[in-house]
Amino acid sequence: QVQLVESGGGLVQPGGSLRLSCAASGNIFSLGAMAWYRQRPEKQRELVAAITNSGSTHYGASVKGRFTISRDNAKSTAYLQMNSLKFEDTAVYYCAVEATLRAGVPTSNYWGQGTQVTVSS
Repeated sequence: QVQLVESGGGLVQPGGSLRLSCAASGNIFSLGAMAWYRQRPEKQRELVAAITNSGSTHYGASVKGRFTISRDNAKSTAYLQMNSLKFEDTAVYYCAVEATLRAGVPTSNYWGQGTQVTVSS
């Protein structure tokens, strides 16, 4: 099994900051890329940021320069530091990971339950 535990969501004022965490656990043989997606009201789910197991990162255009993704491989945890938050950042944020459950089995993607981030004055 793979379980993703997200934390750090909540209510914040415009211009404020939040830090999301995603801890992966379970029978994980190997953990690959980790990413954050978000679902904004009336919008398609979009990739926010991704990081490979070697540390390479990718950011969506809407958050580049404001958000930073990182990971701690020893803890199998990904983080999303969100700064200069805007009203449009209000969304449900989902953690996704690429993992292999056992040797010889192709990798699969796993999703967290999502955590609400609300930016409001």
